[in-house]
Amino acid sequence: MNPIVTVQDAVTAFADFMEPTDSELDAIEREMPVILADVDLLDAYIVTLDRTPTELDNRRIRRARRRALAVRLALLNQDVGASMPGGAA
Repeated sequence: MNPIVTVQDAVTAFADFMEPTDSELDAIEREMPVILADVDLLDAYIVTLDRTPTELDNRRIRRARRRALAVRLALLNQDVGASMPGGAA
């Protein structure tokens, strides 16, 4: 006798409990400036993939790299300040 196989896995793959939690969504929202800065940096690199970078391209890459680092530092300082007792950073 062959067992009857259900489609439970396909149905439960999209169940409500598989959605991100509120804390996960908050973490994504907190990290969104870092994500956007990284996208800008990748865009600057992608422009130069098929050609030799011009001086303008090099400036754009440097500017995007500095922005990405600054946003990461701001997020890190924000997280450290939030975890310190009394709000001290």
